[in-house]
Amino acid sequence: MQKLFSFRLLPFVFLLLAFGPGCSFNPNVQKPGEGYLQGEWRQDSVTNQKQLITYSLYHLKFSCDSFYMEIHSFSKINTGVDTCMNVGHWVEYTRGTYVQSNDTLHLTGQFCNADYSIKDDKGCFRSGDYEEFFKVSKQTDSLFTFASTTNVIPLKAHLIKRLSCHPKPI
Repeated sequence: MQKLFSFRLLPFVFLLLAFGPGCSFNPNVQKPGEGYLQGEWRQDSVTNQKQLITYSLYHLKFSCDSFYMEIHSFSKINTGVDTCMNVGHWVEYTRGTYVQSNDTLHLTGQFCNADYSIKDDKGCFRSGDYEEFFKVSKQTDSLFTFASTTNVIPLKAHLIKRLSCHPKPI
């Protein structure tokens, strides 16, 4: 009896999902993201970088709701394998999506190879998930400070190229 009831109920469930009010799948397209962020941003220096033992400079690209990031790290001490540290300079890549709530920018993604393909865990440095929160402060239309919740050195980035969001299929 229960199988018969379930079998008869199944077509009504499909009809409700197909034509029911208020329920629909989200489109498989990027969201527009934040207009003021669209473009390429670069950090050229860090305050007192010559006195620091280790620091990083960032190059960010925001396209719709996606981000692509290069993290150029510099160190005066060698704490890893020379082939990875490349005499005190190395680059890590990450990509993902972002959302902004008030003045906080939340980036979630994955560490990648230089071509932004997903990085396996056998390579140099970090792999796997990337997540960061930044408090964003506007200095000018083309200069922003991104204060990380995990780093004491703020990221001061200037706009090097403005981009427009053209949502692409996911």
